[in-house]
Amino acid sequence: MAATLIHNFAKSSGHLSSTQLLVSNIRFFKYLNFSFRICHQINEEVTKCLELKTPLSDHGLQKYTLKTPKGTKDYGPHQMAIREQVFDKIIRCFKRHGAETIDTPVFELKENLTGKYGEDSKLIYDLADQGGEVLSLRYDLTVPFARYLAMNKITSFKRYQIAKVYRRDNPATSRGKYREFYQCDFDIAGQHDLMLPDVECVKIAVEILSDLNLGDFVVKVNHRKILDKIFEVCGVSSDNFRSVCSSVDKLGQCSWEEVKAEMIEEKGLSPKVAERIGIYIQRNGGLDLIEELLNNEDLAGNGTGREGLEAMKLFFKYCEIYGISDKIYFDLSLARGLDYYTGVIYEAALTKLSHRTHFANGELHAVGSVAGGGRYDNLVGMFDSKQRNVPCVGISIGIERIFSIIEARAQVEHEKLRTTETEVFVASAQKKMTEERMKICKELWDAGIKTEQSYKVNPKLLDQLHYCEERFIPLAIIIGETELQKGVVKLRYVMSREEIEIERNKLVQEIGAHIRTFSSIKQT
Repeated sequence: MAATLIHNFAKSSGHLSSTQLLVSNIRFFKYLNFSFRICHQINEEVTKCLELKTPLSDHGLQKYTLKTPKGTKDYGPHQMAIREQVFDKIIRCFKRHGAETIDTPVFELKENLTGKYGEDSKLIYDLADQGGEVLSLRYDLTVPFARYLAMNKITSFKRYQIAKVYRRDNPATSRGKYREFYQCDFDIAGQHDLMLPDVECVKIAVEILSDLNLGDFVVKVNHRKILDKIFEVCGVSSDNFRSVCSSVDKLGQCSWEEVKAEMIEEKGLSPKVAERIGIYIQRNGGLDLIEELLNNEDLAGNGTGREGLEAMKLFFKYCEIYGISDKIYFDLSLARGLDYYTGVIYEAALTKLSHRTHFANGELHAVGSVAGGGRYDNLVGMFDSKQRNVPCVGISIGIERIFSIIEARAQVEHEKLRTTETEVFVASAQKKMTEERMKICKELWDAGIKTEQSYKVNPKLLDQLHYCEERFIPLAIIIGETELQKGVVKLRYVMSREEIEIERNKLVQEIGAHIRTFSSIKQT
């Protein structure tokens, strides 16, 4: 096109004066420039069209990768029914101990999260800059809770929170380890007498794990002051305590030789110091071990070591009063790698599952710990301009791992669960009963009774009753022309298939009475 224009221009220019030629040149090059711009725009649009065409299939539909992101999972009605039951038991326990609930944003300012988790800080999910704010997804519920206390100047609070948290970790979904998962936290904030709130948090964990009937379990306990004194006695510099602590925390998943190699090769300890640490942290027991360590001059001569041991002695005394001492043992290898812990720390683990699962043969290592927590007295002060501390202690239930166990048990036992709470199904025995069914549904809904009906105008009675049996709906109301003429309805007990007649004008009262009877039988 451009070549043709140039040729025609050259051919006609010989007949023009110099002025006309100049004007003609200007017009020509303006037109040529315009033509080139149009061609460039056309090429750009063609390129865009080709890019849009790339992900389309032969039928013009976009191809999607139909999977959830790594470390996440969809949950169907059966799984959600299990989850709701577990959450209900946990929440009832938290409320029984007087907790209130709060909610916090799923993301926080990044600066509020960094420097709180030690080596685990690398697992925090960072978000793109949002209007000048550098944000990260919350790693746990504890740091946001501390920020909430400081921001609202709260000095005494007992709270629970159930919400999702996010960790950029290597997932192991068969063991309930995800990148997106729920945490169930209970925390007591405020200045209280020694060990009273701490032992209550452990009591809560014991109550929940017993109520969920997961199998035998034990709660390992230790104290950060005891650990710090062990590191000091063994020759670790104070600025390396937390780093070494994160290595010790791996002892449950790794052998002592592996932990020792990490302390020497990565943390810079001498083999002699590492060996001395190993002598202590491989010990566990009960009050007898605490008494023995109290007689160790190096560890309990004075200062933080004795404070920690005396606190643990009182802790065991309170556990005896609460009737949970048979579930508790003192384990010097327990470290809880997070930096913010300052006092007693604890972790619950299953020792024997209540069933044999397809993925673990009932072994403890299949799921790891199912609850953990401890005291963190300095975390709130990190958010306060005057560094005013609010002592805190809490417990977090490892809910995802618990779900994995219960779901596996349900599969093994072929357990069938109700996925709805429908109490009554309104069925019709003949055609042209749609409007009558709708009237009955309205009455029951208005009375707060959970009710369903078929969405077909003329459904078959057998199909309706089969639906009730499949979904474990306890009651069915059956109407037909005979019932309408007599001013009654048939009430059918779905499981036993027994039927009785009740008066139409007393429908709501009668149904309510039957539902209360079912509820009382279920509770007993």
